[in-house]
Order: sequence, then structure tokens, then C-alpha cells
Amino acid sequence: MTPRVMTVSCPSTTGIVAAVSGYLADHGCNILDSSQFTDLDAGRFFMRLGFLAPSETSAEALETGFAPVAERFGMDAAFPDPRRKAKIVVMVSRFGHCLNDLLYRARIGALPVEIVAVISNHLDYQKQVVNADIPFHHIEVTKENKPEAEAEIMRVVERTGAELVVLARYMQILSDEMCRKMSGRIINIHHSFLPSFKGANPYKQAWAKGVRLIGATAHYVTADLDEGPIIEQDTVRVTHAQSAADYVSLGRDVEAQVLARAIHAHIQGRSFLNGDRTVVFPASPGEYASEKMG
Repeated sequence: MTPRVMTVSCPSTTGIVAAVSGYLADHGCNILDSSQFTDLDAGRFFMRLGFLAPSETSAEALETGFAPVAERFGMDAAFPDPRRKAKIVVMVSRFGHCLNDLLYRARIGALPVEIVAVISNHLDYQKQVVNADIPFHHIEVTKENKPEAEAEIMRVVERTGAELVVLARYMQILSDEMCRKMSGRIINIHHSFLPSFKGANPYKQAWAKGVRLIGATAHYVTADLDEGPIIEQDTVRVTHAQSAADYVSLGRDVEAQVLARAIHAHIQGRSFLNGDRTVVFPASPGEYASEKMG
């Protein structure tokens, strides 16, 4: 038996769970775990299942056979391979904590991704990325060349076959056109002080105001800057005794962790777009157990 995953989203109605579970049972599959949610306001149903399928039954065969059921319920259904590493492109500027974290997690197998390229508008991390045997692309962005720079970024994404772009503290605003073209395929990370502390040195601004909670937000990128559907958030407590530098250090830690969890949710098919919001199911048993032990 082979581990498989199925994701479903569709208009809410009766008989969905019975149809899905019946189909899997008819094809000799054994359901291991199931998460589901109905958004009553939007009238949408979301479900993710982990199951074992006969080894001779491919994901493509399951998806093809399920097509009549999907059509009957108006479903968006997929059978992503939980064992496959997702191809991602990481974009970074001059703050490298999230990039460093992703490189490490990918190397030890804690995050099931293949970083197929790193794009930056600076050269700060070129040597580090190249030493990790990952292609590095320096694409400078100015007000005058922005369309050409984004076209080059898209060429890298398409040429590498990347299914996800990760803005790991990439400090350039993407155009509305690129956001629409890559809808649901770009994840960004930033501190959670917005809209209170904008601009430069947000952690220093927060320290000056006596903030006691530092947080980070990972979200899908839309044309509305830093306002896309949220995938993951977290906070860490600080006290009056800590310095502005402590705020920055703690903030970088939580940003790296939140971004990694958001990427994991997306590539494991646990994150669903639901209008301006998301539905994010918890990880199935064993999905965080891919890290090499030692």
C-alpha cells in the first residue's frame, strides 16, 4: 500500500463525504485521517484526507476515475503526492534569516522542498547559495526596469518548473499583474506590527512604544500589499528589560518559523484559499517526521 493524499473544495451540499469515502473504498483504499470544514457563510466545503492506496494504483488513475464524482459536486479535487518534494523559488533582499532557515530545513529534510533557484536584487547571499549548489539569479530592480525585472523573474519560475515562490524578506513590491498571474502561488512573510509600525526599523518602533508581543504573519500575496489571505501566524513575548536589538533577534526567529510552517501547509495540500481568507488543516500524523534523525 502507498500513502496518498486527497484534497477537495466545492459548494457545500449533502452526500460529499459519502461520495468521497465510497469512491476510495471501492478502489481498495484505506483512509488514515480526515479533516473537513464547512464555511456556512460562503457555502463552501473543504476536506483533506490521508489514505493508503494499492501500490499499483497511481494518483493519476485515482484522479481520472474520480472525475465524474468531482463533476457531479462541482469539486476542485486533487491527489498530490505526499512523498514528492515541491519545487520552490526563494526571493530575498538583504535580510537572510528566513533564507538561511529554509536552506537548512531543505538540506536536512525537515521541509519537503527542493529549492530550485534563489532570486535577489542584491548580491549579499550569492556565495552562500552557490555553495549550496543552488542557482542564484541577481535581478536588480529599479523604478525604471521593474517590468523587465519581473519578466526575468517569471522566466526563472517557468524554466525551473517551480510551483511556489517564497518571498523570504524580499523587499520589493510585486506588480498587480504578477500577483494575479501567480495567485495562490506566492507566500510572503513579515512582522505582525502592521499597520501600526510601517517603514524602516519596525522592531525599534515597537520597542520605543513598549510593545509586549512580537509576531509574524505569512500570507498569500495579492495586489493588496501585505493584506493577502493569512496562512500562519505566531507571537513571542518580550519584556521591558529587553533591548531593541533583542526585539529584532526574537522577531527574526518567529518570522523564520512562521514562514516554514506556512510553506509546509501549502505544499502538503493543507491550505485552501477561501475568498480573502484561508482554511488550514493541521498536519497529519508523520508529516513532520521527515527530518533526518541523528
